[in-house]
Amino acid sequence: MTNEPKLSWTRRDIEQRCGFRGGRYTAVNTAFSALLAAVLTIAFFAALLPLRHTGFAQMFFERGPVPYAIVFFSAWALAILFVKSRKLAFQRKSLGLSIVPPDHDFVLSSTNVDAVIDNIFAAVDEPKHFVLFNRIMIALANLRNLGRVSDVDDILRSQAEHDESLMDTSYLLVGGFVWAIPVLGFIGTVLGLSQAIGGFGGVLHSAEELSSIATELKGVTAGLATAFETTLEALVAALAIQLIMTFLRKSEQDFLDACSEYCVRQIVNKLRIMPYEVERE
Repeated sequence: MTNEPKLSWTRRDIEQRCGFRGGRYTAVNTAFSALLAAVLTIAFFAALLPLRHTGFAQMFFERGPVPYAIVFFSAWALAILFVKSRKLAFQRKSLGLSIVPPDHDFVLSSTNVDAVIDNIFAAVDEPKHFVLFNRIMIALANLRNLGRVSDVDDILRSQAEHDESLMDTSYLLVGGFVWAIPVLGFIGTVLGLSQAIGGFGGVLHSAEELSSIATELKGVTAGLATAFETTLEALVAALAIQLIMTFLRKSEQDFLDACSEYCVRQIVNKLRIMPYEVERE
């Protein structure tokens, strides 16, 4: 019977546990996040149903189709950020694993690199799905095949830059929502103002008495409410998402920095330049 790895991506990644194919590293499966967004949107409006006659609920139920779109896209962005935070927390656990012998005199070379690789597979089930261990595996494979320890540090740095690029890419969809949500609010503003102006023109054209004008103006104020409240909803949602994304992005950048420090401590500091490499240089 084989020993279970200390970290199992197959069993503990949040998307894998829910039956979806897990995104690479902290990237999020689009279908999974969209499903979560639909559930959150339904739950939000269901929670507002008992409060339907309050001013807050009317901002969402009686202002046309735009608030529904704002809520859905906001829920989608928040779902992505939540899943990313869970995946990031799981990735962080890899930093607590040691893959090289604790011996202070241990020197990493092409002759013992297989032992370190075996330690990685004993620690995790799928090294390619871990930011830290995928980076190390690429460097160690080069060391095993070419035997040049002087190339390891350069490979680790190159892979670190690649990981940062992947991190930036994983936030593109959320960034698109942060841009799109205020635009939806402005669309609601245009629709509301159009409704209000059209209604006011109808009042002036058809009303003959002051009392009837006051009655007809209620429809005009409803259009103004749509105009301003949809913009308010969109701006508040976009601000909240942007702040959450900023904090999460900083946390992920800190994690990548910690991965680089781990590679220096566990890999680079264990290397020694071989005499034949010095002669070539």
